Amino acid sequence: MKTAITLNVNGKEYPLEVKANEILLNVLRDRLGLMGTKYGCGIGECGACTVLLDGKAILSCQTLAFTADGKKIATIEGLEQNGSLHPLQQAFIDEGAVQCGYCTPGMILSAKALLDINADPSNQEIKQAIRGNLCRCTGYTNIVRAIKTASKKINDQGRE
Repeated sequence: MKTAITLNVNGKEYPLEVKANEILLNVLRDRLGLMGTKYGCGIGECGACTVLLDGKAILSCQTLAFTADGKKIATIEGLEQNGSLHPLQQAFIDEGAVQCGYCTPGMILSAKALLDINADPSNQEIKQAIRGNLCRCTGYTNIVRAIKTASKKINDQGRE
């Protein structure tokens, strides 16, 4: 049996029919073609599938698609605006926080959820916010630095 839902992804509405057991990760990747959301472990341990659901970082591999009906979903593809990278995306590049890049979309979205509620987080608060996102390449130092850099940039833009 399928359920009719409407997903609002990156500001665009998608009317869909989903199975009761269909996970959000698969809908985003396989049906909407949003490949930035990564399949990592499939059991909610790595954070590669992180997206924002009404502004909160969630694991899309652990979220049934029908539960996102009518809610706002943001994926990494939705952060870029008018051809410009989001300050977090740019900071990850500038600070060398991207290596293989597999964890990067989920890491950036977890960081965005933090910065949306705390414009000037401490290093400890950043580490807490990204604790569910595993990176096997960087050692996290550059990631934390990138999030701090983005925070400063966002705060400076807000003052302009």
